[in-house]
Amino acid sequence: MGMFSFIKEAGQKLFGHKEVEDAAATAAADASAQAKLDELNGQAAGAIATYIESQQLGVSGLDVAFDGATGTVTVMGEAPSQEASEKVALCCGNVSGVQSVSNLLAVSAPADESQYHDVVRGDTLSAIAKTYYGNAAKYPVIFEANKPMLSHPDKIYPGQKLRIPPAA
Repeated sequence: MGMFSFIKEAGQKLFGHKEVEDAAATAAADASAQAKLDELNGQAAGAIATYIESQQLGVSGLDVAFDGATGTVTVMGEAPSQEASEKVALCCGNVSGVQSVSNLLAVSAPADESQYHDVVRGDTLSAIAKTYYGNAAKYPVIFEANKPMLSHPDKIYPGQKLRIPPAA
């Protein structure tokens, strides 16, 4: 699927990303600090993997790595569908402290890729649906495409990245 960029300060707070960034800066100047950075990167990767698994997307062989120096998550394994693969990338990227996601998941049932929308202040799912589909009433399509990460159509926030599936 490739590399996706995200807004680093937006998203779920799953781990202390400032602590990881500080450890990365220290490790760059002091090789003895590398062990602490490796530990923190491992904890962050574990928190992200747990979050992905809690979404029950059916990914097998899930492997998540985090690089605190660059804010990059790399995710590997096998997704049952293109939709699941895209949702995994969003799970990773919509986490505070993550700047980019390298999605290396194999997809069992490939399909057309979705578009993505970065939420800005004042956005609503209706307005986004009007932009992409020409019909504000199609907001449930976007809501469903982003479940279970979205729990309610009114709970989107600036900096969040949303899947916009192809028009049916």
